[in-house]
Amino acid sequence: QVSAALKEGHVTPTELCQRCLSLIKSTKFLNAYITVAEETALKQAEASEERYKRGQPLGVLDGIPIAVKDNFNTAGIETTCASNMLRGYISPYNATVVQKLLDQGAVLLGKTNLDEFAMGSGSTDGVFGPVRNPWSYSRQYKEKSVPKSHSEDKEPDWVITGGSSGGSAAAVSSFTCFAALGSDTGGSTRNPAAHCGVVGLKPTYGLISRHGLIPLVNSMDVPGILTRCVDDAAVMLGSLAGHDPKDSTTIQDNFKPFELPDLTDVSKLSIGVPKEYHAPGLSSEVLALWSKAADLFQNAGAKVVEVSLPHTRYSIVCYHVLCTAEVASNMARFDGLEYGHRSDMNESTESMYAATRREGFNDVVRGRILSGNYFLLKENYEKYFIKAQKVRRLIANDFVKVFRSGVDVLLTPTTLSDAAPYTEFIKEDNRTRSTQDDILTQAANMAGLPAINVPTALSERGLPVGLQFIGRSFQEQQLLTVAKWFEKQVQFPVIQLEEVKRHDSGVFQHQKSASFS
Repeated sequence: QVSAALKEGHVTPTELCQRCLSLIKSTKFLNAYITVAEETALKQAEASEERYKRGQPLGVLDGIPIAVKDNFNTAGIETTCASNMLRGYISPYNATVVQKLLDQGAVLLGKTNLDEFAMGSGSTDGVFGPVRNPWSYSRQYKEKSVPKSHSEDKEPDWVITGGSSGGSAAAVSSFTCFAALGSDTGGSTRNPAAHCGVVGLKPTYGLISRHGLIPLVNSMDVPGILTRCVDDAAVMLGSLAGHDPKDSTTIQDNFKPFELPDLTDVSKLSIGVPKEYHAPGLSSEVLALWSKAADLFQNAGAKVVEVSLPHTRYSIVCYHVLCTAEVASNMARFDGLEYGHRSDMNESTESMYAATRREGFNDVVRGRILSGNYFLLKENYEKYFIKAQKVRRLIANDFVKVFRSGVDVLLTPTTLSDAAPYTEFIKEDNRTRSTQDDILTQAANMAGLPAINVPTALSERGLPVGLQFIGRSFQEQQLLTVAKWFEKQVQFPVIQLEEVKRHDSGVFQHQKSASFS
């Protein structure tokens, strides 16, 4: 709708960009952005305006303000991965996904905050500090969370965004941009999307290029898409998907962008509900919503069947062995020689290496490197790494069997509960938290399947809860069509942000109602 407003001249790309930039300033306390590229963004908006004046826009994304997670390389803009190791690093090239967006006229506002090197599930462990969930400042949350002291001046505890793409989710949720890129290795796009009440899409592995995404786990990483509605996610996917000669893991076939149909008849659909996703720690609220969603499909005429993915219970352990092993390998490049931080310790090359990595990485990253190297030791390789690879194959086969049985889409929770208050979240260490928070999302990464979080309802505390749909490999169109139907049925409420309201006018008001209606 904002693209149509640009075409019709109701708003210019420069005005739109300036509104977003002023919103970023007024919501700075969320800490969603690490770098705001104001000058570059305004230049891009001016160029877009010229194209609109000539009547030659580059497409739907021309003039649309977007944000990018700070683990994608951007030429001329600092890329830090929220780590001291890369602080001050400016890449000489753009990641393929960033380049594709710029080629279609999108306006890059800046780089968003994350857990250091995307290792975490709260966006609390980066060197630039934690990201605050915009819903912490919403009227819905404030009304439900009366502080125990009942004093008017005391704010309720702010809650986390989830992670590791928390900055991108907060940026979309607080209206500072219209879409954002995240990355998804074990749920890093869907988890924050669920906590921030936005749509988070993890495409099929190989559908979108990883070139220029700083790798965490090469065999599971995919660029993720965060938007305020399912249709927008489809538009973004159409712009990003397809073969990239710079990434040998992308599909060879041409990808045809698609428009999502308005599904009216769901009677031909078969929705699978995997019983193993009734995981320990699943809150009664999420469980009730999950059941309600299944009933919604059933009452509309869809076939809803309980299915079994028997190896799911091993998936989180398997995921952590494979994840840390690949992390250990990927992090070896940060040695202080080619780029990034370099220690002043110069007694020997070895001492410089060691000091560089000690100073550059936080405890979480160092811990994962140590674990990964342990699993890759000669005496442990067969026992852990090879065994985990075999279990991964069994997990992937479970999904294949379920989809062969006639199930079209799986319906599961995205997270165990709504967002935790920051003070509660940091009581447990990163590894424990990641194990709990990735439990419902990482299996889709290990099987390489597409999955999407759709915001579903508000919890009793006035915070978003999302549900996840997992589709067949490369069947994004079917997955998104089902997600769009579900989104229309649940009518997720608009976030009522006092901070945003003061800056709201014209097209933003229009966009708010459009995105959520």
